[in-house]
Amino acid sequence: MNVSVDMQKPQPYLSTSQCDVVVVGAGPYGLSTTTHLRERGLKVAIFGKPLELWREHMPEGMLLRSYSWATNLSDPRKAYQFSRYFAEHNQQPPDPLSRETFIDYALWFQKHVVPDINETYVASIEREAQHYNVTLVDGRVVQSRSVVMAPGLVYYVYRPSEYSHLPYELVSHTADHAAFTKFAGKRVAVIGGGQAALETAALLHENGADVDIISRCAVRWLTGDSLHNRTLIRRLRYPKAGIAPGWFNWGLEYLPYSFQRLPRNVKDRLLRGRGEYGPAGAAWLKPRILGQFTLRELQRVEKIAEADDGVSLMLSNDETLKVDHVILGTGYKVDVQKLPMLAPSLVSGVQTYKGAPVLSSSFESSVPGLYFIGISSLSSCGPLFRFVVGTDAAARRVAGAASQQVARAK
Repeated sequence: MNVSVDMQKPQPYLSTSQCDVVVVGAGPYGLSTTTHLRERGLKVAIFGKPLELWREHMPEGMLLRSYSWATNLSDPRKAYQFSRYFAEHNQQPPDPLSRETFIDYALWFQKHVVPDINETYVASIEREAQHYNVTLVDGRVVQSRSVVMAPGLVYYVYRPSEYSHLPYELVSHTADHAAFTKFAGKRVAVIGGGQAALETAALLHENGADVDIISRCAVRWLTGDSLHNRTLIRRLRYPKAGIAPGWFNWGLEYLPYSFQRLPRNVKDRLLRGRGEYGPAGAAWLKPRILGQFTLRELQRVEKIAEADDGVSLMLSNDETLKVDHVILGTGYKVDVQKLPMLAPSLVSGVQTYKGAPVLSSSFESSVPGLYFIGISSLSSCGPLFRFVVGTDAAARRVAGAASQQVARAK
């Protein structure tokens, strides 16, 4: 998969327009931040295809681990939350929430509050003096005081180097597939023990594939707290929070800017510990996997090679598997150098830590006026911002900072 998308060749220079802020990306974070910026009277241009990641890189039939009330996009007046969507569509909130329902809700949100998205891709972003030049693939140039980067996960797909010598036809990533019907009748190995790997395996099996899951660790299954009829003791011990019940998650949500102020060593310890949210499977996935196909826990791939129109995998228990295809459920790693629209001169000015941008509590990078939100901000601002529930806190803080920046420039 080419994560830089299939951009058409830039055309000759056409025109230059000006705005206060350019938002790159039209997913939950980009849409939410645009609404908050405009509420403050700023002229905002947003570029990207609405919900492209969800529509093209997440599979049909996928279910979300988050509750609908924790998956709201954010507008300043909270007028377009899931509750209103369900009321207008005469629906009851489902549990779990399907990918299709979330996409329909997000597009409903977008049509009401950000109806003027420009779906042209951004070719390059450069900084000149006190403004940014944002060049589109059709040759137009937009100048702005600030740029908000909300690129989503697809640019940060992590493919371990040991699989890099094999072609896409044999080894792909979970983010490469919006459907699995083409694997019917084929044997597929899924690498990983997290939600994406487990759900991919379940969907493959349900679409007629012969599946093996290979996980280095024992699969951790979540308990599936429904939050209904909870005892007072349980409510006190595990308060309701958007990520999951618990005081740590409650603190991330209701004190959303505190994490950024912690020392780097404390952040690292939390991100390796209770804030890692490591591989785990939803409770409702368990019966779709256990006893349905082969789950190889505590195994790792020691050697992988192309063989007879397929792939040969040697496992750590000395067993050899012959499969038609391998799908990597290996997750994502933030690295700003993987964002092809950022000019090298701009990237070189962004202070990073292990590839991720170092950000202030307003999500601003070391380059003035350049903001990163969503998964890009996790390392600096905390794990809340890898989830949709973090859109409100990010949008409010970025909108406040950007509006102050524009006011100072006038």
